[in-house]
Amino acid sequence: MGQVSAARKAAFSILLKIERGEGHSDALLRANSVSRLSAADRNLATALVLGVLRWQIALDEAVRPLLNKPNAKLDAEVLIALRLGAFQLLQMDRIPARAAIDESVELAKQAGHRFASGMVNAVLRKLGTRHSAAYPDIGAFPQWMVDRWTRFYGENAACEVCRLGQQQPVLAVRITDSSAEEELANAGVELAPGALLTRARLVVAGDVTATAALREGRVRVQDEGSQLVAEIAGQGSAILDCCAAPGGKTLILAERNPEARIVACEASHARLNVMRERLAGLADRVDCRPADATKLEYEAAFDLVLADVPCSGSGTLGRNPEIRHRLSQDDFVRQADRQRDILRAALRATRPGGQVAYSTCSLEPEENEEVIAAVLDVHVGARLIPMQPRLEHMEREGILMPGAAEKLLPCVTPEGYLRLFPGQFGTDGFFVALIEKQ
Repeated sequence: MGQVSAARKAAFSILLKIERGEGHSDALLRANSVSRLSAADRNLATALVLGVLRWQIALDEAVRPLLNKPNAKLDAEVLIALRLGAFQLLQMDRIPARAAIDESVELAKQAGHRFASGMVNAVLRKLGTRHSAAYPDIGAFPQWMVDRWTRFYGENAACEVCRLGQQQPVLAVRITDSSAEEELANAGVELAPGALLTRARLVVAGDVTATAALREGRVRVQDEGSQLVAEIAGQGSAILDCCAAPGGKTLILAERNPEARIVACEASHARLNVMRERLAGLADRVDCRPADATKLEYEAAFDLVLADVPCSGSGTLGRNPEIRHRLSQDDFVRQADRQRDILRAALRATRPGGQVAYSTCSLEPEENEEVIAAVLDVHVGARLIPMQPRLEHMEREGILMPGAAEKLLPCVTPEGYLRLFPGQFGTDGFFVALIEKQ
């Protein structure tokens, strides 16, 4: 497209794919079409995509009254052009209004909507003359979501989840080679210690994705909460990761259990192939297999099973803001049905005396404690393991930073689950339960 910056072209294309259900922001922003951009264009494209998705409800509310027919159904390309222009006008102080308007008009025109481009121009010019009022973070989420979190966790917690969901998440990495930190420093990457784990670091400045240490796997981008889940899972000699792709937690299990035999299962062949490539250096001890985690055929074969189950992802709304626009309350019931099947299969695959670590990146009780309760109600040979002793052991072993176990204790529920709210320690939201098969 002529007369449109590379950053806006990329943002428009990604937002259009997301609107059509053809991808997720996290993966699309890591695609080659974005990585080939200059650093400045890459940063702007990312800010535009995530910003539009985070503020989409407010942007639509600002734009709709300015249409001749406020309830009219707009073509996806026109809608995205309007949202992009509105976000720049209302939320980005350093973007000239003329650039925001003119390039949004050009995006609509070159997407085949020459007639509608006049409407985009008129609406955005009207919007540009208005003083934008501060829009509350809580209003950037569907009301039914806010109502649920308020009912389950209280108004203050719900407001905090919304506030942190509107911020760019911390970029965390895992250090697997001590020499890598010096390499990153020499490459201009500034790191700070993580909040919980001794091997976790936070990227303060610089582009870690451009370093040899990351390309060679000696440094991995991974949320510290995600790392914590795999660390909590513990140790075993025969380990099953039953929903393993993309393999980040499998790698941690392999690091902590260097003598173990590990089976990593994944139902999606595309994701399985990516995971196999990622874990190729561990092929002698990690067997990546195609398998539906709800129908595992293993019988008492493993002493440790990690069931990091597919879920709604409502604990990752800061990192994956489009989730809020896709979810419905029916999704939690559907997810829970599959999650119970996976947990039952995981328990069948566990030897007596072995353990299952169940985890999600969801805030929803239907996917978390209700799944555990439903399965344990009918599985008399299983019991919950309290989380506090595991955390204290991890700190003694140097896995957790000094004092981290005490910091995590308020996150342990009376039942013994661990629940991290988004941003609580700079992480996504996670739920973890430990179960012993007797």
